Amino acid sequence: MMDRSCPGVVEPILELLDGKWMLLVLFELLNGTKRFGELRRKLQPISPKTLTDRLRLLEEKGLVTRTLYPGVPLHVEYEFTESGKALQPIFEAMWNWTQEHGAYLRSGTIEKDQEAAL
Repeated sequence: MMDRSCPGVVEPILELLDGKWMLLVLFELLNGTKRFGELRRKLQPISPKTLTDRLRLLEEKGLVTRTLYPGVPLHVEYEFTESGKALQPIFEAMWNWTQEHGAYLRSGTIEKDQEAAL
């Protein structure tokens, strides 16, 4: 059984995950260190400003580190901190739940799935 204070305790992470594009940015970073341009290409049509805002927020919250490599051309890489890496089981749990119970989410209604199963 979950503690009654649970909703208040998890509210900060839920607010973070609620932002548009945030889940997709996090998912991309789960697959390893990424350059800004690589993230932008993989997340088309995200704007550079939106991607920058999301990455700054993740950095501010201590989930991502930003490494600037001087030189020509200048490049920036983003990777998870240990706290960020600890999000992986949450993504795995969401994936597992969706595989087991989420078919109706894709089709729109439980009734359609039940009819299709007959």
